[in-house]
Amino acid sequence: MIEPRHVVVIGGGAAGLVAALDCARVGIRVTVVERASTPGGNVATRTIAGIRVDIGAESYATRGGTVRALVDSLGLADAVVRPAAAGAWVRLPDGRSVPLPKAGLLGIPSNPLADDVRRVIGWRGAIRAYLDRLLPVLTIGRVHNLGELVERRMGRAVLESLVAPVTRGVYSADPYDLDVTRAAPGLNRALTVSGSLSGAVALLRSDAPAGAAVEGLRGGMSTLVGALVDELRSREGELLLGVGANRIARASGDSADDAARWQVTLDDERVLDADYLIVATPEAEALRLLAPFSPDIAAAEPTEAPTVELVTLVLDTEELDAAPRGTGVLVAESERSGVLAKALTHSTAKWEWLRTEAGVLHPHRHVIRLSYGRQGAENPTLGLGDADVRAIALHDASEILGVALDEPIVAGFTRTVWQGTLPGAAVGQRERAESLRAAAIAVGDVDVTGAWLSGTGLASVVPDAFAASARIRHLVATSYLESGALGDGHTRPGIDKTSPDETGA
Repeated sequence: MIEPRHVVVIGGGAAGLVAALDCARVGIRVTVVERASTPGGNVATRTIAGIRVDIGAESYATRGGTVRALVDSLGLADAVVRPAAAGAWVRLPDGRSVPLPKAGLLGIPSNPLADDVRRVIGWRGAIRAYLDRLLPVLTIGRVHNLGELVERRMGRAVLESLVAPVTRGVYSADPYDLDVTRAAPGLNRALTVSGSLSGAVALLRSDAPAGAAVEGLRGGMSTLVGALVDELRSREGELLLGVGANRIARASGDSADDAARWQVTLDDERVLDADYLIVATPEAEALRLLAPFSPDIAAAEPTEAPTVELVTLVLDTEELDAAPRGTGVLVAESERSGVLAKALTHSTAKWEWLRTEAGVLHPHRHVIRLSYGRQGAENPTLGLGDADVRAIALHDASEILGVALDEPIVAGFTRTVWQGTLPGAAVGQRERAESLRAAAIAVGDVDVTGAWLSGTGLASVVPDAFAASARIRHLVATSYLESGALGDGHTRPGIDKTSPDETGA
């Protein structure tokens, strides 16, 4: 009987769990090491005032279909839910809140003169944006900076009141920090074809498949984490929680030419032997662990990523029953609009399952999430006590929703700080990430995955994790071939078994 190769996955967030399960599904022995006491990273749910509430990612983008394929393979198809059709609003610098135009991409309108666009930027801004149709087509090279492209083609009104609120909400970054080719794949090509930016948006939208751009899971996104952990354990995968990897070392020498075996020393000084490693930690931790084995990684400085704080309020008031601002509001510019939050989600207006659960406890119970912090700006809530943050959040929710919300209606409150990652769409970030990934893989018998490499959001993280596990599985299969294990009549872990999610890998 062939002894299964052992893969140690360092990091039990979404990326680590997906990579680990993909290996376990083909018979590879897997151990996941996670320093936190619970798995899932920023895919987490907490019970607040008796309601299960997402305190991290609340949905996944449907693009590519990889996350949905994973969800289906885990038996969660019946738990998939779509958000309400009401849509989001935008709060303008002058304090007005209006529905966000629907026929756009990252806030860039496909029809600058449409009523819902003019409602946001006015006639002057709409006419300036329409000049995009008359400007010469950009034919020399490509425009890489999203902010520069939008301002040049459509003017500052579109940039500040439509595009910036979306990018700050989605990427925690300003448009000037984002690469067009990463934030809006295909936009440059469509611009060349259509001759205008608005035409390019219309072209991309017409080519997009019908249906909601995001989906969620009934009971919260931690339902996905639970299913990943359950199947991993059912396949004899081991999950070590509350202990991290202190250091890694080659078991048979310092050279990558030596036998492909690793030792992972844990925080409590236990040592795990491994044939292969998948490092699925945040960037700084990954660089620390791998620096001794690669001069390129040792020379890299961790990026300064935004620290995002999510504040959740559970409120008992019939004033919010009508969902006065749809499913939520993006804030055009906090400093000028009288609030500190960059975005608000009216979760019970967005998700039917959550509204139903909340209504069991109180007929007018609502869940509101506010987000603070973005790239290049100091987070206004960090360092403040709970009482101060709660007061700020209640004030911001009142201003954004246009409803007076007082302390007596607060049934629950929590705050969660997440150390973000530099957006994969940031200018130069993809090239940097791929360079570091290549350096890590060159170490030998190692792979890396995570949001700092793929970009934020499960639609980016999950395919990246599958790609990393596929490379490790290939190494496992190759090792059996080279060892002469073929022809012995036994099942070769990693070779003969196939994963239910093979197409997603």
